[in-house]
Amino acid sequence: MKAKKGNTARKSGTSTLGEAMQDLLKTYKIKDKYDQTSLIASWERLMGTPIASRTEQLYIKDKKMFVKLNSAPLKQELSYSKAKILAILREAFHEDIIDDVIFL
Repeated sequence: MKAKKGNTARKSGTSTLGEAMQDLLKTYKIKDKYDQTSLIASWERLMGTPIASRTEQLYIKDKKMFVKLNSAPLKQELSYSKAKILAILREAFHEDIIDDVIFL
């Protein structure tokens, strides 16, 4: 007896693991959330330990990153450097994950 082959929607050819993961994230419509979580996890690597150690809370809502700091002088200084911070984040992720950074 021959087994009947099911109708599978596979792409012809091969793809890398990274491409397969990106396709999976797009299929389940969780790519934005994954990118945001990756950005938050990379905060210390991108901004450095001195800034990360003074960061109390970090979250993203409506493409705005909210950064709660425990140092008023650092908050003031980072507010002046907002454009540079956005450039660093965009360069690291090659996408516009966030549009603005708000320091609390």
